[in-house]
Amino acid sequence: MNGHKEEEHDFEIGLAVPKRKVHEGEGGGGGDGGESCVEFLVDEFKKVGFIVERVIGVSDEFIKLAAPLEVLGRAAAELKVKKPTHIGMDLQFDWEEVDAFVRQPDGMLFSWCERFHFYRHLIYGIVNRGQSTVTLKCHDREIQWEPGEPLLQRLEAESIVKLVFPLHVEAKRKRLLRVWALNWWDFTDQPIDEIYSYFGTKMAVYFSFLGMYTRWMLFPAGLGFVVHLVDFGPFQLLVLPIFFISIVLWAVMFSQFWKRKNSALLSRWQISYSVGAYPGYDLGFKVPGKDRSSLQSSVELISKWGRDKKNDKERFQREEWFGTLMRFRNDVIIILSIICLQLPFELAYAHLYEVVESDYMKIGGKISVQLINNENNANREYRADSLVYKVFGLYFMQSYIGLFYHALLHRNFKTLRQVLIQRLIVSEVLENLWENSFPYLKYSYKKYKVRRKSKKEKGSPTGKIQFKSRVEKEYLKPTYSASIGEELEDGLFDDLLELTLQFGMIMMFACAFPLAFAFAALNNVTEIRTDALKLLVMMKRPVPRAAATIGAWLNIFQFLIVMSICTNSVLLVCLYDKEGKWRIEPGLAAILVMEHILLLIKFGFSRFVPEEPAWVRANRVKNATQAHEMYSKQLLRSISGGERTSNEIMKVE
Repeated sequence: MNGHKEEEHDFEIGLAVPKRKVHEGEGGGGGDGGESCVEFLVDEFKKVGFIVERVIGVSDEFIKLAAPLEVLGRAAAELKVKKPTHIGMDLQFDWEEVDAFVRQPDGMLFSWCERFHFYRHLIYGIVNRGQSTVTLKCHDREIQWEPGEPLLQRLEAESIVKLVFPLHVEAKRKRLLRVWALNWWDFTDQPIDEIYSYFGTKMAVYFSFLGMYTRWMLFPAGLGFVVHLVDFGPFQLLVLPIFFISIVLWAVMFSQFWKRKNSALLSRWQISYSVGAYPGYDLGFKVPGKDRSSLQSSVELISKWGRDKKNDKERFQREEWFGTLMRFRNDVIIILSIICLQLPFELAYAHLYEVVESDYMKIGGKISVQLINNENNANREYRADSLVYKVFGLYFMQSYIGLFYHALLHRNFKTLRQVLIQRLIVSEVLENLWENSFPYLKYSYKKYKVRRKSKKEKGSPTGKIQFKSRVEKEYLKPTYSASIGEELEDGLFDDLLELTLQFGMIMMFACAFPLAFAFAALNNVTEIRTDALKLLVMMKRPVPRAAATIGAWLNIFQFLIVMSICTNSVLLVCLYDKEGKWRIEPGLAAILVMEHILLLIKFGFSRFVPEEPAWVRANRVKNATQAHEMYSKQLLRSISGGERTSNEIMKVE
């Protein structure tokens, strides 16, 4: 085999369990015929093939797990995972033919997403295969492990296993700190392949998008700087339409060329499957009860397919339309909530330049999370997209209604610029400070609570209690989750929401404040490094997500481009028609014609620029051709072999 980086056996998964008491026996004996549950769990992990290390912390004990390549390969075979081969064809993994499969950019056989899924499969796959109940002991408690029951699931229900979480790999984390988070000289340049190897597909796609967005922002930032500061005299009213046309074309080209880059990245990482349909990427250690029941019902529905062919079509159609009806109902609830509750409130306070407190938005987001639980979404990504649309609708109204109020109703451009400066400079700076300080405050508070509890248990010892083990520090760090709900273990939700709201603000009011692009570019350069520091220093290592694109957020970007064409056209009309008579004069007519032309360009540009680079398309066709040829040859050999066998049998007879 080529490259044996897996042989380093990095500890990638940690478990937090109660600290052992002094009187508890060592080596697995729990007395009274029972076994210590933690010792028993460790023994079971070793039987699976894990490399196990136990660490005693200040208040808890931690179990670190590493998996040799053979153990991961066995899990891949059990899960029937398909992986790309050197001929370009995705085949079911076979440990005996390991050299036939393509390795990752870092030389590893399995990606971090795959390894995480294999860990999950192995640790939750430890079940009681006997016919009798096993009695386990922990801190004078008896736990009954029933036949067929997963051990870890039982221990989690009894609060013996407090948390299962991914661990940072120290050597890789330090390297990323050096070449990425603390490397300010390259501005937008990032080690995307290393980010992909360490954090997974979705995180790498996000940072690639953020880097490309920031690089492309330099053009409108420079142009806006010139337009805002240079006095063009009598040509000033002509300069703004030219600037408007330029930034719309820029936005349309950016969104289309991002699609090309996205497909190129997936090709480079040998990701040629549909993520939503791939069985190995329903990631996360715990499946919520509703999701589990929904998954079970879906499995039962599929298992019935073909048994009763008469009602199969009706059954699937009923499930499909019921889910559609639930989505429609939820969308109506969100829209009515915006119109009836949020819109009057926003309009009432728009003239005071105030922003609605985020607590209200979090409540709306939590309601949206509950609503989508009733939707019959195909998989996790469809569920995430449904949530994105609903929550963005709430934030869209909260962020922009005050700006629309000043721009369209009052036509007060001076106040509009003041509000934009407040939102783009003050709000984003304060938000970045809070975003990066809040995890540290949470981490410090958790350490304080642990120290205080430990001092009480030990009778107030002298000196400061030190956290020496890194795994305990990782355990105390906050989870990278969305602000609208910790059940959404995907902090990218907040980062992409912030980026999208910024894009809408600078695009929809570009003619009123061209300098906004320069402020956004500076903010994004900082955002890349602060987000990297947050992930590598202040947070637990995130659970990997396998989404191959930014999903619904790209559709929202497209929507905001269309909105910007309309709003900037209205802003230009307001500039030309200062008397408010709204007469169709040559200048106003030109603006209307320009708006229609830009809309046509927006929807026609996607046809002109392919979403996939030619080399990616050619590589995919080449791989498909090779796979077809090999399959055809194997089929012919099989048929010819079968015919020879039949002829030989006939001769013998």
